[in-house]
Amino acid sequence: MPSIRRARAATPIRLVTSWYAQAEFGGFYEALAKGYYAAEGLDVRIEAASPQMNVPQLLLAGQADFITGYDFQILSAVASGIPLVAVASTFQHDQQGLMTHDDITSLDQLRGHPILIASSSHVTFWPWLKEKYGFDDAQAARYTFNLQPFFANPAAAVQAYASSEVWDAQRNNVPVRFFPFAGLGYPPYGAPIVTTRQKSAGQEDTVRGFIRASLMGWRDYMDDPAPGNDLILKANTRMTPDHLAFGIATLKKAGALLSPDTATRGIGTMTTERWKATRDFMVAHKLLAETADWQSAFTTSYVDTLRIMPS
Repeated sequence: MPSIRRARAATPIRLVTSWYAQAEFGGFYEALAKGYYAAEGLDVRIEAASPQMNVPQLLLAGQADFITGYDFQILSAVASGIPLVAVASTFQHDQQGLMTHDDITSLDQLRGHPILIASSSHVTFWPWLKEKYGFDDAQAARYTFNLQPFFANPAAAVQAYASSEVWDAQRNNVPVRFFPFAGLGYPPYGAPIVTTRQKSAGQEDTVRGFIRASLMGWRDYMDDPAPGNDLILKANTRMTPDHLAFGIATLKKAGALLSPDTATRGIGTMTTERWKATRDFMVAHKLLAETADWQSAFTTSYVDTLRIMPS
Protein backbone atom coordinates (compact mmCIF):
# COMPACT_ATOMS: atom_id res chain seq x y z
CA MET A 1 0.00 0.00 0.00
CA PRO A 2 1.35 3.48 -0.78
CA SER A 3 2.15 5.53 2.32
CA ILE A 4 3.37 8.99 3.32
CA ARG A 5 5.05 9.60 6.66
CA ARG A 6 6.04 12.74 8.56
CA ALA A 7 8.99 12.15 10.88
CA ARG A 8 9.76 13.28 14.43
CA ALA A 9 6.22 13.32 15.82
CA ALA A 10 5.65 11.75 19.21
CA THR A 11 2.74 9.34 18.81
CA PRO A 12 2.61 7.07 15.74
CA ILE A 13 -0.83 7.04 14.08
CA ARG A 14 -1.89 4.98 11.09
CA LEU A 15 -4.86 6.19 9.03
CA VAL A 16 -6.17 3.73 6.44
CA THR A 17 -8.47 5.26 3.85
CA SER A 18 -11.16 3.28 2.05
CA TRP A 19 -9.67 3.85 -1.41
CA TYR A 20 -6.52 4.99 -3.15
CA ALA A 21 -5.18 8.50 -2.57
CA GLN A 22 -7.41 11.04 -4.33
CA ALA A 23 -9.25 14.31 -3.74
CA GLU A 24 -11.81 12.59 -1.49
CA PHE A 25 -9.03 12.20 1.10
CA GLY A 26 -7.29 15.48 0.35
CA GLY A 27 -7.86 17.07 3.74
CA PHE A 28 -5.86 14.36 5.50
CA TYR A 29 -2.93 14.81 3.15
CA GLU A 30 -3.23 18.58 3.55
CA ALA A 31 -3.04 18.25 7.34
CA LEU A 32 0.06 16.10 6.94
CA ALA A 33 1.71 18.47 4.47
CA LYS A 34 1.04 21.58 6.57
CA GLY A 35 2.27 20.06 9.82
CA TYR A 36 -1.07 20.05 11.62
CA TYR A 37 -0.64 16.47 12.81
CA ALA A 38 2.90 17.16 13.96
CA ALA A 39 1.66 20.18 15.91
CA GLU A 40 -0.65 17.81 17.79
CA GLY A 41 2.27 15.52 18.63
CA LEU A 42 1.21 12.91 16.10
CA ASP A 43 3.36 11.02 13.61
CA VAL A 44 0.69 10.19 11.03
CA ARG A 45 1.07 7.70 8.22
CA ILE A 46 -1.69 7.59 5.60
CA GLU A 47 -2.22 4.29 3.80
CA ALA A 48 -4.63 3.53 0.99
CA ALA A 49 -6.75 0.41 1.05
CA SER A 50 -7.39 -1.74 -1.97
CA PRO A 51 -10.89 -2.96 -2.92
CA GLN A 52 -10.06 -6.42 -1.54
CA MET A 53 -9.15 -5.23 1.95
CA ASN A 54 -11.41 -5.46 5.00
CA VAL A 55 -10.56 -2.05 6.41
CA PRO A 56 -12.53 -2.33 9.70
CA GLN A 57 -10.70 -5.60 10.38
CA LEU A 58 -7.37 -3.71 10.19
CA LEU A 59 -8.70 -1.36 12.87
CA LEU A 60 -9.81 -4.21 15.13
CA ALA A 61 -6.52 -6.04 14.64
CA GLY A 62 -4.54 -2.98 15.75
CA GLN A 63 -3.11 -2.44 12.27
CA ALA A 64 -4.81 0.95 11.98
CA ASP A 65 -5.71 3.67 14.48
CA PHE A 66 -8.30 5.41 12.30
CA ILE A 67 -10.12 4.53 9.09
CA THR A 68 -12.58 6.23 6.78
CA GLY A 69 -15.76 4.19 6.81
CA TYR A 70 -19.45 4.08 5.94
CA ASP A 71 -22.40 4.74 8.23
CA PHE A 72 -24.14 1.49 7.27
CA GLN A 73 -20.97 -0.50 7.88
CA ILE A 74 -20.46 1.04 11.31
CA LEU A 75 -24.06 0.57 12.45
CA SER A 76 -24.08 -3.04 11.29
CA ALA A 77 -20.76 -3.72 13.01
CA VAL A 78 -21.88 -2.22 16.31
CA ALA A 79 -25.13 -4.18 16.13
CA SER A 80 -22.96 -7.32 15.89
CA GLY A 81 -20.98 -6.38 18.98
CA ILE A 82 -17.94 -4.97 17.16
CA PRO A 83 -16.65 -1.92 19.08
CA LEU A 84 -16.29 0.66 16.30
CA VAL A 85 -17.21 4.30 16.78
CA ALA A 86 -17.44 7.23 14.36
CA VAL A 87 -15.83 10.35 15.84
CA ALA A 88 -16.34 12.88 13.02
CA SER A 89 -17.65 12.93 9.47
CA THR A 90 -15.55 13.95 6.51
CA PHE A 91 -18.55 14.81 4.33
CA GLN A 92 -22.02 15.90 5.32
CA HIS A 93 -23.58 13.80 2.56
CA ASP A 94 -22.71 10.46 0.99
CA GLN A 95 -21.11 11.21 -2.37
CA GLN A 96 -22.33 8.04 -4.08
CA GLY A 97 -24.91 7.87 -6.85
CA LEU A 98 -25.75 6.18 -10.15
CA MET A 99 -24.13 7.08 -13.45
CA THR A 100 -26.21 6.52 -16.59
CA HIS A 101 -25.82 7.23 -20.27
CA ASP A 102 -27.04 10.70 -21.15
CA ASP A 103 -30.36 9.62 -22.66
CA ILE A 104 -31.60 8.76 -19.16
CA THR A 105 -33.23 11.76 -17.47
CA SER A 106 -34.77 9.99 -14.47
CA LEU A 107 -33.92 6.84 -12.56
CA ASP A 108 -37.49 5.67 -13.16
CA GLN A 109 -36.37 4.94 -16.72
CA LEU A 110 -33.94 2.26 -15.53
CA ARG A 111 -36.57 -0.40 -14.82
CA GLY A 112 -35.41 -3.51 -16.66
CA HIS A 113 -31.95 -2.03 -17.38
CA PRO A 114 -28.76 -3.68 -16.07
CA ILE A 115 -27.38 -1.78 -13.07
CA LEU A 116 -23.79 -2.56 -12.10
CA ILE A 117 -23.25 -2.57 -8.34
CA ALA A 118 -20.57 -3.88 -5.99
CA SER A 119 -21.36 -6.83 -3.75
CA SER A 120 -21.41 -4.60 -0.66
CA SER A 121 -24.10 -2.41 -2.23
CA HIS A 122 -26.65 -5.19 -1.83
CA VAL A 123 -26.78 -4.30 1.86
CA THR A 124 -26.54 -0.53 1.53
CA PHE A 125 -28.36 1.45 -1.15
CA TRP A 126 -29.72 -1.36 -3.37
CA PRO A 127 -32.75 -2.31 -1.19
CA TRP A 128 -33.72 1.37 -1.10
CA LEU A 129 -33.35 1.81 -4.86
CA LYS A 130 -35.48 -1.29 -5.48
CA GLU A 131 -38.27 0.02 -3.31
CA LYS A 132 -38.08 3.61 -4.52
CA TYR A 133 -37.92 2.92 -8.26
CA GLY A 134 -39.41 -0.53 -8.68
CA PHE A 135 -36.15 -2.25 -9.61
CA ASP A 136 -35.61 -5.98 -9.08
CA ASP A 137 -32.61 -8.15 -8.24
CA ALA A 138 -32.43 -9.51 -11.78
CA GLN A 139 -31.20 -6.08 -12.88
CA ALA A 140 -28.25 -6.06 -10.47
CA ALA A 141 -25.07 -6.95 -12.33
CA ARG A 142 -21.66 -7.24 -10.70
CA TYR A 143 -19.50 -4.11 -10.71
CA THR A 144 -15.80 -4.93 -10.53
CA PHE A 145 -14.69 -1.27 -10.75
CA ASN A 146 -14.05 -1.76 -14.45
CA LEU A 147 -16.22 0.63 -16.49
CA GLN A 148 -15.83 -1.15 -19.83
CA PRO A 149 -19.12 -3.11 -19.48
CA PHE A 150 -20.92 0.18 -18.83
CA PHE A 151 -19.25 1.90 -21.78
CA ALA A 152 -20.11 -1.02 -24.06
CA ASN A 153 -23.80 -1.20 -23.10
CA PRO A 154 -25.86 1.96 -23.72
CA ALA A 155 -28.67 0.54 -21.58
CA ALA A 156 -26.50 0.01 -18.49
CA ALA A 157 -26.12 2.11 -15.35
CA VAL A 158 -23.39 1.85 -12.73
CA GLN A 159 -22.83 2.93 -9.14
CA ALA A 160 -20.46 5.85 -9.15
CA TYR A 161 -18.88 8.86 -7.56
CA ALA A 162 -19.06 12.08 -9.53
CA SER A 163 -15.37 12.71 -8.90
CA SER A 164 -14.27 9.25 -10.07
CA GLU A 165 -16.41 7.30 -12.56
CA VAL A 166 -17.76 10.49 -14.14
CA TRP A 167 -14.18 11.62 -14.69
CA ASP A 168 -13.37 8.32 -16.40
CA ALA A 169 -16.45 8.63 -18.61
CA GLN A 170 -15.42 12.11 -19.72
CA ARG A 171 -11.89 10.91 -20.51
CA ASN A 172 -13.41 8.19 -22.69
CA ASN A 173 -15.77 10.67 -24.41
CA VAL A 174 -18.86 8.85 -23.11
CA PRO A 175 -21.70 11.33 -22.39
CA VAL A 176 -23.25 10.51 -19.02
CA ARG A 177 -25.57 11.78 -16.32
CA PHE A 178 -24.97 11.45 -12.60
CA PHE A 179 -27.74 11.05 -10.01
CA PRO A 180 -26.43 11.62 -6.46
CA PHE A 181 -28.24 9.56 -3.86
CA ALA A 182 -28.09 12.35 -1.27
CA GLY A 183 -30.40 14.45 -3.43
CA LEU A 184 -32.90 11.57 -3.59
CA GLY A 185 -33.38 11.06 0.13
CA TYR A 186 -30.41 8.84 1.03
CA PRO A 187 -29.49 9.90 4.60
CA PRO A 188 -25.94 8.76 5.52
CA TYR A 189 -22.94 10.97 6.13
CA GLY A 190 -19.94 10.48 3.85
CA ALA A 191 -16.62 8.89 4.84
CA PRO A 192 -16.86 9.24 8.63
CA ILE A 193 -13.64 9.03 10.62
CA VAL A 194 -13.77 5.81 12.63
CA THR A 195 -11.74 4.36 15.47
CA THR A 196 -12.28 1.76 18.19
CA ARG A 197 -14.36 2.44 21.27
CA GLN A 198 -11.30 1.61 23.37
CA LYS A 199 -9.17 4.30 21.72
CA SER A 200 -11.97 6.86 21.83
CA ALA A 201 -12.51 6.29 25.55
CA GLY A 202 -8.90 5.76 26.60
CA GLN A 203 -6.87 8.09 24.38
CA GLU A 204 -9.09 11.16 24.18
CA ASP A 205 -6.27 13.66 23.67
CA THR A 206 -4.88 11.66 20.75
CA VAL A 207 -8.29 11.27 19.15
CA ARG A 208 -9.14 14.94 19.63
CA GLY A 209 -5.79 16.03 18.20
CA PHE A 210 -6.19 13.80 15.17
CA ILE A 211 -9.70 15.09 14.48
CA ARG A 212 -8.73 18.73 14.99
CA ALA A 213 -5.74 18.47 12.63
CA SER A 214 -7.76 16.54 10.03
CA LEU A 215 -10.61 19.06 9.98
CA MET A 216 -8.16 21.95 9.74
CA GLY A 217 -6.63 20.12 6.79
CA TRP A 218 -10.04 19.79 5.13
CA ARG A 219 -10.78 23.46 5.72
CA ASP A 220 -7.52 24.46 4.02
CA TYR A 221 -7.67 21.87 1.24
CA MET A 222 -10.82 23.35 -0.22
CA ASP A 223 -9.13 26.78 -0.45
CA ASP A 224 -5.59 25.84 -1.50
CA PRO A 225 -5.14 22.14 -2.24
CA ALA A 226 -1.58 22.35 -3.56
CA PRO A 227 0.21 21.06 -0.42
CA GLY A 228 -2.10 18.08 -0.06
CA ASN A 229 -2.10 17.34 -3.78
CA ASP A 230 1.69 17.10 -3.83
CA LEU A 231 1.51 14.24 -1.31
CA ILE A 232 -1.42 12.58 -3.08
CA LEU A 233 0.49 12.50 -6.36
CA LYS A 234 3.43 10.86 -4.59
CA ALA A 235 1.21 8.32 -2.83
CA ASN A 236 -0.80 7.40 -5.95
CA THR A 237 1.24 7.38 -9.13
CA ARG A 238 -1.90 6.75 -11.21
CA MET A 239 -3.46 10.01 -10.07
CA THR A 240 -3.03 13.11 -12.23
CA PRO A 241 -3.25 16.86 -11.51
CA ASP A 242 -6.20 17.14 -13.89
CA HIS A 243 -8.10 14.40 -12.07
CA LEU A 244 -7.39 16.04 -8.71
CA ALA A 245 -8.65 19.39 -9.99
CA PHE A 246 -11.82 17.70 -11.28
CA GLY A 247 -12.32 15.93 -7.97
CA ILE A 248 -11.97 19.11 -5.91
CA ALA A 249 -14.34 21.00 -8.21
CA THR A 250 -16.85 18.17 -7.87
CA LEU A 251 -16.65 18.19 -4.07
CA LYS A 252 -17.12 21.95 -4.02
CA LYS A 253 -20.08 21.79 -6.40
CA ALA A 254 -21.69 19.12 -4.22
CA GLY A 255 -21.06 21.13 -1.04
CA ALA A 256 -19.60 17.95 0.38
CA LEU A 257 -18.20 19.53 3.54
CA LEU A 258 -21.19 21.76 4.16
CA SER A 259 -24.69 21.50 5.60
CA PRO A 260 -26.93 23.72 7.70
CA ASP A 261 -25.27 22.09 10.72
CA THR A 262 -21.73 23.08 9.73
CA ALA A 263 -22.69 26.77 9.55
CA THR A 264 -22.97 26.83 13.34
CA ARG A 265 -21.19 23.66 14.50
CA GLY A 266 -18.19 23.53 12.17
CA ILE A 267 -17.01 21.06 9.53
CA GLY A 268 -16.89 17.40 10.44
CA THR A 269 -19.93 17.80 12.65
CA MET A 270 -22.38 14.97 13.31
CA THR A 271 -25.73 14.99 15.06
CA THR A 272 -27.76 12.34 16.79
CA GLU A 273 -30.71 13.29 14.58
CA ARG A 274 -28.81 12.51 11.38
CA TRP A 275 -27.55 9.19 12.73
CA LYS A 276 -31.07 8.30 13.82
CA ALA A 277 -32.30 9.06 10.29
CA THR A 278 -29.79 6.54 8.93
CA ARG A 279 -30.73 4.04 11.63
CA ASP A 280 -34.42 4.44 10.80
CA PHE A 281 -33.63 4.06 7.10
CA MET A 282 -31.79 0.80 7.72
CA VAL A 283 -34.53 -0.56 9.98
CA ALA A 284 -37.19 0.32 7.40
CA HIS A 285 -35.29 -1.60 4.72
CA LYS A 286 -34.56 -4.57 7.02
CA LEU A 287 -30.84 -3.85 7.09
CA LEU A 288 -30.71 -3.35 10.86
CA ALA A 289 -32.71 -4.81 13.73
CA GLU A 290 -35.03 -2.34 15.40
CA THR A 291 -33.49 -3.26 18.76
CA ALA A 292 -29.89 -2.63 17.62
CA ASP A 293 -27.76 -0.39 19.84
CA TRP A 294 -27.28 2.29 17.19
CA GLN A 295 -26.27 5.09 19.57
CA SER A 296 -22.99 3.36 20.41
CA ALA A 297 -21.91 3.65 16.76
CA PHE A 298 -20.93 7.32 17.05
CA THR A 299 -19.96 10.06 19.44
CA THR A 300 -20.36 13.80 18.90
CA SER A 301 -18.28 14.67 21.98
CA TYR A 302 -15.24 15.66 19.91
CA VAL A 303 -16.78 17.66 17.09
CA ASP A 304 -19.19 19.37 19.50
CA THR A 305 -16.23 21.17 21.11
CA LEU A 306 -13.78 21.68 18.22
CA ARG A 307 -15.80 24.08 16.05
CA ILE A 308 -13.48 24.10 13.01
CA MET A 309 -15.49 26.55 10.92
CA PRO A 310 -15.60 26.60 7.10
CA SER A 311 -13.52 29.30 5.44
